[in-house]
Amino acid sequence: MDYKIGDFVTRKSYHNDIVFKIIAIENDNYILKGRDSRLYADSPIEDLVKYDNQRDEEEEEFLERIKDKETLDRNDYFYLPGKILHIDGDEDYLKRCLSYYKENNLWAIGVCEKENLLAMHICDLLEEYTPDILVITGHDAYYKKKGNIHDLKAYKNTQNFCNAIKEARKYEHSHEKLIIIAGACQSNYEELIKAGANFASSPKRINIHALDPAIIAKSISLSDITKDIDLLSLLEKTKYGKDGIGGIKTKGTMYIGYPR
Repeated sequence: MDYKIGDFVTRKSYHNDIVFKIIAIENDNYILKGRDSRLYADSPIEDLVKYDNQRDEEEEEFLERIKDKETLDRNDYFYLPGKILHIDGDEDYLKRCLSYYKENNLWAIGVCEKENLLAMHICDLLEEYTPDILVITGHDAYYKKKGNIHDLKAYKNTQNFCNAIKEARKYEHSHEKLIIIAGACQSNYEELIKAGANFASSPKRINIHALDPAIIAKSISLSDITKDIDLLSLLEKTKYGKDGIGGIKTKGTMYIGYPR
């Protein structure tokens, strides 16, 4: 079968578990990007299977589950959700996250920036947009051949995410005044938390959904600033729960006013 850039495929060797889009073809090697997972991969043609766009019931169920079902008392009170600055190394995933924020009526600014340039520009972006919540994401991967799970050199972009977090913490030290959500597929969770993130991926070094960082950001933006969030319930809203993302107890960022 012939494949072209833009086709959706799965891989036989991984039991067709993830849907990818072909983004480049280099000789006989196909460069792939996860449709829903923040993952890059490559594959020979003989390992590919054409994805026929049949209904993905698991994905549909997940998207239905993350729809905001909260009802706010609009008669007497008014609400000021936290502002979100979402910096993403992937333009497609960024657009998807911005659409999700828009669906939930949130103030969110999106910036597409390559992971290796994040630390260089992070403080300027924070100064310009003064967000309550900062999302730093894109692509990452853990390579077993390069070292054990604690070795930062074994990760594609965890070090870049850590550097950006540390710069952001120079701008704002408080974990309550600036909530940072960082990481991507298979990131070194412990190092991201130690660098200063409130939430990070990935405790079990698994892939995460493209929307997972945005799900955390949305929930915090819409949570009362005077109350601690329910940490366990928040993590369960993401695609893979505590295996994909973990974090620390945090208050919300939404102010509630009266009268409307």
